[in-house]
Amino acid sequence: MQDLEIYIRDLAEGTVSQWLTGHLDSLELDDSQVTSVIKGHALCAGTRLRISLYPGAFGKRFTCLVMEGESLPWHTDLECARSAWRSMDTEIRCSPGDWKEGEPVAEEKWWRLDHRGENLVVWN
Repeated sequence: MQDLEIYIRDLAEGTVSQWLTGHLDSLELDDSQVTSVIKGHALCAGTRLRISLYPGAFGKRFTCLVMEGESLPWHTDLECARSAWRSMDTEIRCSPGDWKEGEPVAEEKWWRLDHRGENLVVWN
């Protein structure tokens, strides 16, 4: 199982489903109001993937998007973040590497994609 994880600043209603519609089949995700955890699913290359939105991440202004499945539309968090930024035009952040849940964080920097470009920054 693979996963992608990005953080979306000041998420507007409906923007995640609008963005993912162009990349996934049979998308079922109601992000019309992201006030609590939202779960959905879709198909990618014929296989089912899970989609989760977690509002209130990192100081409440970010929503965490996690996609999990055997086949995903992007290979890395950064590729996913780039696509999201082009579609949503709001700040997107993601981990710079292949960190996995439970592992220590070796580097405190994150990719930040916004109107200033792509930069490695400390999250604060």
